[in-house]
Amino acid sequence: MSNEAGKTAIRPLSAPIAGSTHVPGDKSISHRAVLFSAMAEGTSQITGILDSADVRSSIRAIEALGAEVSLEKQPDGSLAGGITGWGEKGPVQPDEPIDCGNSGTTARLLMGVLAPWPVQVTITGDDSLQKRPMRRITAPLMKMGVRFAPEGQENLPITVCGTKSLKPIAYDAPMASAQLKTAILLAGVYANGTTTVNEPSESRNHTELMLPEYGVKTTAAARTASVVGPSVPAAAEVVVPGDPSSAAFLVCAALLKRGSSIQVENVSLNTARIGFTRTLERMGADISVRHTGSEGKEPYGMIEATYTGTLRGCEVPADKIASIVDEVPVLALVAAHARGVTVFRDVSELRVKETDRLAAIVEGLDLLGVDAWIDGNDLFIEGQPGLKAEPGTVFDSKCDHRLAMTWALVGLCGSTPIEVENFDSVKISYPEFLDDIERLTR
Repeated sequence: MSNEAGKTAIRPLSAPIAGSTHVPGDKSISHRAVLFSAMAEGTSQITGILDSADVRSSIRAIEALGAEVSLEKQPDGSLAGGITGWGEKGPVQPDEPIDCGNSGTTARLLMGVLAPWPVQVTITGDDSLQKRPMRRITAPLMKMGVRFAPEGQENLPITVCGTKSLKPIAYDAPMASAQLKTAILLAGVYANGTTTVNEPSESRNHTELMLPEYGVKTTAAARTASVVGPSVPAAAEVVVPGDPSSAAFLVCAALLKRGSSIQVENVSLNTARIGFTRTLERMGADISVRHTGSEGKEPYGMIEATYTGTLRGCEVPADKIASIVDEVPVLALVAAHARGVTVFRDVSELRVKETDRLAAIVEGLDLLGVDAWIDGNDLFIEGQPGLKAEPGTVFDSKCDHRLAMTWALVGLCGSTPIEVENFDSVKISYPEFLDDIERLTR
């Protein structure tokens, strides 16, 4: 790998990838462990926290709001230690706006965290985050009694004006979104009564699994979750398992690089997160999942994957997209190598991620000579077994970490070097991605 003028050269791996590895801590669970510990009374002990730009945004945010953080870097690159929360006295009024960087999770969950307190906090972020939709969060919180300034604001920066007299609500969410669900439930922790969120299809359930660890009365079922307030969360011990979204890139690399066979250990096997393994199975991939235990209520275990020379296209229905939303870019690359057409139904949510991932996937696959198109909200990819990139092809990551890793696999698993613009964005979720994959070739 070499780097010049924003472009990173990615060369083919010198050998297949083989052996056992770990991936960094789960990003979704890390954010929640940090934020819930800040809300809690007492000092929570957390291990396995992902050390990435996004999670550091959450850590800086809770420090600005009065939580005490003593997390140390561990030999494996994770963060571990104590977080002393503000408990029933609530967060302090910060001196300046809270900058969430590129982290949509930090910005959206903070709105729910701040809702029950008489503070006025301005939330902002980088250029990309300022374009992402926030109305989906502010609308239900306003029903609970929170005010936002300026009124009717769709995007960051937004000032949250919380209130101690929050009303519980039963909310029918227009889309399956774990961030939306979590923001409402976190506000509901302090509302007087039961707050319920109903969803059109299942989204990640880390919040419902983790809140009871902090002593919050929570109920969860398919497509519905509720909390009973008011209650003050109590300090907890949380172990963060490996991130399945990061594991997906190593798994797909093994499937595409001839002769490869890997095991990713201690990875979260939350059913709302490993939809990508089921999609790959339907493509005929040699992949298996094995449970080895659970932390709190989060299951974890091992994912094994072996090079598969003949993959086939498949259809991914709309109700499965929420469980693979972060993996669609890399699954699209695998689909490009498969025989036949792959269809991802209703992937409109990809238009409002870190970038318009839908357009970016089509653009990148076009550089490979692969026919990919969008019809309404569906993504179609006509696979080309044996496809090869032209040497020196430049892929634009659009400063999106998932796209940066996806296009890197074209070079790593192929036979010709390519270049990726703004590859550094991998720091958002998986800073050691290239090092880990190169270590597996030795």
